[in-house]
Parts: sequence; C-alpha cells; structure tokens
Amino acid sequence: MDHIDRALVAKLQEDAGQSYAGLGQAVGLSAGAAHERVRKLRERGVIRRTTVDVDPVAVGGGVLAFVMVDSTSWMGDSADDFAALPEILEAHVIAGSASVLVKVRTTTTAQLQDVLRRIYAIGGVSGTQATVVLETFFERPVSPLV
Repeated sequence: MDHIDRALVAKLQEDAGQSYAGLGQAVGLSAGAAHERVRKLRERGVIRRTTVDVDPVAVGGGVLAFVMVDSTSWMGDSADDFAALPEILEAHVIAGSASVLVKVRTTTTAQLQDVLRRIYAIGGVSGTQATVVLETFFERPVSPLV
C-alpha cells in the first residue's frame, strides 16, 4: 500500500458512502482512478466490507461488557459456538489467565446474565469474569496511516 491507498482507506473510514469523484479529489486522483484503486484494495482484502457505523445505544445495545472466558481445554476450535450468540460482537483467543475474550452488547444486565449462561453451555468453558463498561471515551477504527 502506498500513501494514496492509505489516504483512500482513511477517507472511506470517515464516510464509506462518498463518491469516487470526492474521494479522488481528496487524494489528487480522477474519479476513475480512485474507483480503480478502491476496487484493487477490495480484491487484495485490505477493504473487507463496506458497512454503517450504528449507535449501539440507539438500537438497544446500551450494556457493553468484556467477558474473560476460562476453560478446561483449548478453545481455538470453538469459534462457531461463540459466533452463534448474536450478542457477542467479537471473540478472541488470548494468552494469559483466561482463554477467550469476548465483547458483548445487550439491552439489560438481565440479558447479559442470560448471555453468560449460554457461554457456560459452550463445551470446555469453566468460568467467566465480566467487566461492565460504564462509559466509553472513544472507539477508533484501524488506522491505515500507521
């Protein structure tokens, strides 16, 4: 990736719906050249998908928690089990005292408790430790400029 590709990705992260003419103008390219660059970034897997940034509170996801999952066995093969729980937004196999770290959004703490029960039903899970977020200072996307 060169500096133009990085600038295009940064602009698309700001607003994925902007026109190729606007993108090109922002990085010094024609609309056609910007379109071709973005197409190639998609083909190479740099741009995985185009999405919308939704306010989770506005759609009923006001409770955010990070859950450390303990296990009695290797959890690296349990991705589908975690993905089957729609309240889990992210799941990561980690090194340390826990085996998996998940990011969960629910409407209420009662619903969070239900998610924890369902996590316990996953084979090999022996415990959880949930940390409920009180306030989020910021969340940022991956920077293509680093």
